[in-house]
Amino acid sequence: MKRVLVGMSGGVDSTVSAILLQKQGYEVEGVYMKLHTKAGYHEENFEKARRVANYLGIGIHFLDLEEEFNESVYSYFIDSYQKGLTPNPCVVCNREIKFGKMVEFASRLGIEYVATGHYVRCDGKKIYKAKDSAKDQSYFLAHIHHDVLPRLLFPLGEWLKEDVKAFASEIPILQDIATQKESSEICFVENDYTQILEKYMNINQEGETINSQGEVVGHHKGYMHYTIGKRRGFYVHGAHDPHFVLDIKPQTNQIVVGKREELAIERIKIRTINLFEAKKTFDCHVKVRYRTQAVSATVSIEGDEGEIYLHQPVYGVAKEQVAVFYDGEELLGGGIIV
Repeated sequence: MKRVLVGMSGGVDSTVSAILLQKQGYEVEGVYMKLHTKAGYHEENFEKARRVANYLGIGIHFLDLEEEFNESVYSYFIDSYQKGLTPNPCVVCNREIKFGKMVEFASRLGIEYVATGHYVRCDGKKIYKAKDSAKDQSYFLAHIHHDVLPRLLFPLGEWLKEDVKAFASEIPILQDIATQKESSEICFVENDYTQILEKYMNINQEGETINSQGEVVGHHKGYMHYTIGKRRGFYVHGAHDPHFVLDIKPQTNQIVVGKREELAIERIKIRTINLFEAKKTFDCHVKVRYRTQAVSATVSIEGDEGEIYLHQPVYGVAKEQVAVFYDGEELLGGGIIV
């Protein structure tokens, strides 16, 4: 019987994933990963995961990865905002932790396969978008290591979220879980990322708002409150039209603002490129943020750097976000925007 280690958070998606794999004949074991410190968070969720494991008659491990998470994800998150960048910690976490350290743990246990509740499809060679386009999470897997693909299982890739919830509601032990609030995209951020930053630094230092010509046109409450494309929370003297953040200058505590048309970008430079199949120049569709439409583009890569030539302008391109490439449903990989 094939063995699979399922990442179990205590929520609906990972729980249903474990049940489906068991029904498919896999010998299932669960693992709960402690990634951060939040009072009561892990005690409550591990207890949910443990109850489900007992119900299914499977073993469950508690894997403390807080130190590794702090080093590769949490510190990176804080440092990036301090540098005026807009990080995507989930992409880093999937590469280093969920499909890095979790896979290593499975290997130590002698378990071949690893599964999570991500909405994505994988055939062992390539990754594809999920059937549920509204829940598709392939974007966040653009930087995982190619060599782990043969070991990955995603039971929810062919499911719609509404069907997963309906399935869970029919199982007595899951009924309280099936109706619970969905977790946020960034697990350690409850409401706003600035609540994390202000624990470590003073983010409320008023600074100058300038235009693209370098002229002072107003003021703001501190550069770390802003990301590229934001249109509120700063003051522009005598402005009648909406203004948007075009750039962030952490060294001088300034933000550059302008009208929407100034946000338009047609060329994007990238670094730290991860492709599941080596390519130099190729046409694709690219997403510059998770919640944006993919647009057609030509990508040219040289070593670990590259450039994206967009076939139509996009708006709100932020440094340190991930540009992710698709060929139809297939995930090709991605690179960090610079």
